[in-house]
Amino acid sequence: MADAIQIPDEAETRARWGAFAWTAENAAAAQDIIGRYPPGRQQSAVMPLLDLAQRQVGAETNTQGWLPIPVIEFVARELDMPFIRAYEVATFYTMYNLAPVGRYHVQVCGTTPCQLRGSDDVMRACHDRGLKKGATTADGLFTLSEVECLGVCANAPMVQINDDNYEDLDYDRTLAVIDALAKGETPEPGSTIGRRASVPEGGPTTLTEMVDENHDYRGEWAA
Repeated sequence: MADAIQIPDEAETRARWGAFAWTAENAAAAQDIIGRYPPGRQQSAVMPLLDLAQRQVGAETNTQGWLPIPVIEFVARELDMPFIRAYEVATFYTMYNLAPVGRYHVQVCGTTPCQLRGSDDVMRACHDRGLKKGATTADGLFTLSEVECLGVCANAPMVQINDDNYEDLDYDRTLAVIDALAKGETPEPGSTIGRRASVPEGGPTTLTEMVDENHDYRGEWAA
C-alpha cells in the first residue's frame, strides 16, 4: 500500500504557501479548464486544477510538486466548493502529493502482477542507490513510494517516475534508469527491453502478415 505521509508543520506551510496564486499562464489554463464544464458544475474541474496547482508548486521548488493545505484551500475557493471536498479528492488519489517530494518521485508498483514479475528486485535496486521508502534522498533528487496497480500489468514490473512509466524492469535496468536520472539525463520511457506497447517479448505472434486485399476476411461465412 502507499506509505503514510508526514504532513509538514502547518505554521511553516502557511508561511510559505499562504499567499499562493496562479501564475499568469496557469490562471489562463485554469479558466480554460473550468470553461469545459457547464455553469454551476465548475467543481468537476477539481482534479485537473489540483494537478495544475501541484505542477506550479513543483516548478517553484524544482521538484515533482506537492499540495500544501493552503494551495488546496486556494483551489477550493477557485471552484466555490468546501475545502474538505477538495481535500477528499487530494487524499484519495496517489497522483497528488500531500508532502514535499524530490525532483523525481519514484513510485514502484507492488501489486500482484508486478510482484510476481520481480518488483522486489526493482525495490532492491532503489534501496541499493540509497532510496528509502517514504523518504527523500539527502540531495533532494529522489522520493521513493510503493503504490498499488498503475495499470501496466502486461509489462510488469514497472515504476512511474513523475509523468513517465518505465516497464519490463529488472534489477540492472532499474539501476540504469536511476543512474541516468541522477546524471541529469532523461531515459526513454516505456519498455526497457524495446518492445512496443504490450506486444509479446520478441514481437507479435499473430496477425503478422497483411491479408491479401482480394481475400474476403469473412472466410467460410462469406456469401
